[in-house]
Amino acid sequence: MPEAFLANLDAQTAATLIAAAADVVLIIDDVGVIQDMAFASDELRSHGSSQWLGKLWSQTVTVESRPKVEDMLTEATQGGSSKWRHVNHPSLDGADLPLSYSVVPVHRQDESSAGGSRHVVVFGRDLRAQVALQQRLVSAQLSMERDYWRLRHVETRYRLLFQVASEAVLIFDASTEKLEEANPAAYELFLDAPRKLGWTLADSLDRPGALATQQLFAGLRANGRAEPIAVRLAEGQQELMLSASLFRQENTTHLLVRFAPSQKAYVAPPKNSSQQLQQVVESAPDAIVVTDLDGRVLSVNRAFLEMAQLANEELARGESLEKWLGRTGVDLSVLVSNLRQRGAVRLFATRMRGEYGSTTDVEISAVAITSGLHPCLGFTIRDVSRRLTNEPGTAKELPRSAGQMTELVGRVPLRDIVRETTDLIEQLCIEAALELTGDNRASAAEMLGLSRQSLYVKLRRFGVGDPVAESQ
Repeated sequence: MPEAFLANLDAQTAATLIAAAADVVLIIDDVGVIQDMAFASDELRSHGSSQWLGKLWSQTVTVESRPKVEDMLTEATQGGSSKWRHVNHPSLDGADLPLSYSVVPVHRQDESSAGGSRHVVVFGRDLRAQVALQQRLVSAQLSMERDYWRLRHVETRYRLLFQVASEAVLIFDASTEKLEEANPAAYELFLDAPRKLGWTLADSLDRPGALATQQLFAGLRANGRAEPIAVRLAEGQQELMLSASLFRQENTTHLLVRFAPSQKAYVAPPKNSSQQLQQVVESAPDAIVVTDLDGRVLSVNRAFLEMAQLANEELARGESLEKWLGRTGVDLSVLVSNLRQRGAVRLFATRMRGEYGSTTDVEISAVAITSGLHPCLGFTIRDVSRRLTNEPGTAKELPRSAGQMTELVGRVPLRDIVRETTDLIEQLCIEAALELTGDNRASAAEMLGLSRQSLYVKLRRFGVGDPVAESQ
């Protein structure tokens, strides 16, 4: 009953209620000109909306939104409220300001008089958070589709190779030795026996071959590898070389078994295999660096020379690797410290600098070789600058804008404003350091230039992690 509760409201109270009803409120006359407006926050005014006053509403929106504005005004002039419509406004920062509007006609007491005028009230809701979420959803969908098609292509190649292979290939469940898949060559070799219910590999081998196969499978489960063996089929004198390998898929272990004629059986690796490995490393698309235990370069491949913008390997040999890493004196120190403690580091995110000023986002995986006559550190550096990022924005942002901070002047002492801002920045930096170092307190303290005791004090102060457990 509006008459019972709203009939005696004065103009100021009505204006306050209208302004509080939405993020943006516009008062528009009968020709579509904005006569008054109100915003729920000053931040919305920073997008150029302060210049809307006195202009046609349709002139403040983008070209594709003008028909929507005209339709809403037409609906309002016919005496009814319009449905919510998505409208975009041009913004000073270049990106459109998305708002959802609904138009409500205002019934005035003097509307029927000759001098009366007709107005409408436009209520707007800020859609920026919703639009940002939709954009992230679209980006994630595109990334998933790319991954899906890439997996489909990989599966197609696998299926094609599996079907056309001339050697018999079978896949078994490692725990039950139940046949899961076999290629046409395997069915031909075993005379379609694998199609029978309950068939096992031992059914098609002679007794010595079945026992040797069981021992091979047992050694494979225990050690992860086993040498090929010679076996014979249960029916026939043909000798075959059986080789098997172990692999995991979807938390399940499988056995891949291959049968080859004895004359094409296991071939020992060539004597020049080390030369082949060196050629592969030299031609690898990822940068590969070998350093001494202090991080001084011993050898690099061509990909590293291209990334570091160096003409030849001699320019890199003997230099410290930190010369090209993003944060001088920090990243290499953290990497070496973790390598000494753990022996390996995976996916360490940083930047690499070229000799001529270029920077590249990279991920570093490294391993420490401490045994042998020449201990060293090996680094694999991968360029990830072209990788699509689906990560949401920083979880924690500064709670006060610069404008809000300046509004505190005169009401809050300067030392309190500075202390609040400093504490927040300290907390964000500590959390970022812990994330970069995998929650390693010692490495995080070194990265931040703090002693471990100072870091523990700040962790307790900000309530981050469990510093007590680390210090014991």
